[in-house]
Amino acid sequence: MSAVLSLDRNATQPLKLNPNPQQKYWFDPPAPRTSIGAERRHRQERLAGAFRLFARFGFAQGLAGHITARDPELADHFWVNPLGIHFSRIKVSDLLLVNSRGETVIGDRPLNKAAFAIHAAIHEHNPKIVAAAHTHSTYGKAWSTLGRKLDTLTQDSCVFHDDVALFDDFTGMVVDDSEGLRIAKALGDRKGAILKNHGILSAGPTVEAAAWWYIALDNACHTQLLAEAAGQPQPIDDAVARHTHGQIGGPDGARHAFESLYEGLVEAEPELLE
Repeated sequence: MSAVLSLDRNATQPLKLNPNPQQKYWFDPPAPRTSIGAERRHRQERLAGAFRLFARFGFAQGLAGHITARDPELADHFWVNPLGIHFSRIKVSDLLLVNSRGETVIGDRPLNKAAFAIHAAIHEHNPKIVAAAHTHSTYGKAWSTLGRKLDTLTQDSCVFHDDVALFDDFTGMVVDDSEGLRIAKALGDRKGAILKNHGILSAGPTVEAAAWWYIALDNACHTQLLAEAAGQPQPIDDAVARHTHGQIGGPDGARHAFESLYEGLVEAEPELLE
């Protein structure tokens, strides 16, 4: 427990920033958070908000579904929702802090074993991933049964062009660490994965990006299902799709898209910050 002494939201240790002077922003860059405490609180608030937004989108299916956020100080720990609280009711104070051994460091509610098996492997395998999301959304599940990647059919789906993996090794509910590792390896540096006969998953360098990309990936699945039901869709040319991916596929646009939903959510449901 001594490693968690600074988990107070007002912790003032300097946050190690990793500025990239070569980064070109299509949007204004986010305001810097200069302490670990401020970054932790930011991730917790967006994580709680992401669950409530997922509930609004209809992604809360029974006990299935989890979003995680890596702790900014304890890099092998992540924040996650407890088992049995509906996404629409989750508050910051409900979040669990879990270590790499599956032990709950903060919180007294049960942990979803599948959440640990999948997310622990993702966070361990790729240190660039801050957040990951997986639920049993209807269109994500429906598309996953086809056992193939999405085509790039629209401008919006260019976000995922050559950026979504296919994991086709379904063996039942994921409670085994080795299967979590196979999913993590299939995901790699991509922003999403289609888990055959299971659903979809997203990951990103911020909570905002991972959450928005999940919403957008489910929408892309929905769009292609509709298009194929109506006729023979015509994919976007590969060169054009790659160019468009470079324009809109980064985390900054995802952050703004998420925040546009989050601001109204907090106004309507301020208790999520408790």
